[in-house]
Amino acid sequence: MTQTLILGGTAWLGREIARQLLEAGDDVTCLARGESGSVAAGATLVRSDRRASDAYAAVTNRNWDDIIELSSEADLVSGALAALADTTPHWTLVSSVSVYASNSEADADEDAALVEPTDMAAYAHAKVAAERATAQAVGDRLLIARPGLIAGPGDTSDRFSYWVARLALAWHEPVLGPDTQGRAVQFIDVRDLAAWIIAAGHRGLTGTYNAVGTKRELAVVLAAAQQVAGHDGALISADDAWLIAHDVNYWAGPRSLPLWLPRSANAFFQRGRERFLESGGTERSLHETLSDVLADERIRGLNRERRAGLTREDELRLLDELRNS
Repeated sequence: MTQTLILGGTAWLGREIARQLLEAGDDVTCLARGESGSVAAGATLVRSDRRASDAYAAVTNRNWDDIIELSSEADLVSGALAALADTTPHWTLVSSVSVYASNSEADADEDAALVEPTDMAAYAHAKVAAERATAQAVGDRLLIARPGLIAGPGDTSDRFSYWVARLALAWHEPVLGPDTQGRAVQFIDVRDLAAWIIAAGHRGLTGTYNAVGTKRELAVVLAAAQQVAGHDGALISADDAWLIAHDVNYWAGPRSLPLWLPRSANAFFQRGRERFLESGGTERSLHETLSDVLADERIRGLNRERRAGLTREDELRLLDELRNS
């Protein structure tokens, strides 16, 4: 029986990794404070403050087959490495495509230049620092997974899920969107990412991989979301200048249009994925992900308060202003 230690495991991706490991018959332990949620049923939770001096005392006496690190915080990463790096045959670090210095070159691969980590409060900088520290401590036993946008049921960021939920809520009414011309979307379903991480760990795969999905036109993704949602109203686009002038934000967060990025950063959604595919990476269909996301969104509430997107009330006001402009 494979024994896996997940550093984290109580939030979205970590819980899905644990769930699938358990389904495969593995022994799973999650070391976390337990404040982000519960662990998958059947996993062992070791409650620990990773900044405490004895944070890893309860897990250092085990022979782990794989350790999966989900954090980007420098002190958490370094503490785990100091306590555990010498005793495990395989270490998986979940990083991000945010580590790249440029988002202007489509199809750039894993050898593209990274940002220089000068600000540890910045997510991308922290991830680069985590990669470098882990590589130094673990050496050739290290797998670095760099996902981009993660989608699927249970998403708490609301970036991908916003669209199919909003289209379902609007139904016959119009929905506001960005100008989609020349814009791409690239995502990986959380279930497919977890499955690849697990299979890679079981095989002892090492190296660095952009764990990303197929590049798709944003217009194609929104049209598919309309179909799944049963939306027969108009999808009304506004150009970038108008949206910015009306205080609509890019990408994520309050008062945003999720997945909308400046054209200069569009290659963020066009990362090279050849290594991922050659290593066995797979993905389910766009329709399946959208359908499962919508089912989850209906349970959670189509008009609930969200971390990303526009409220429906705000959106309708903006549509009125757009019609009258």
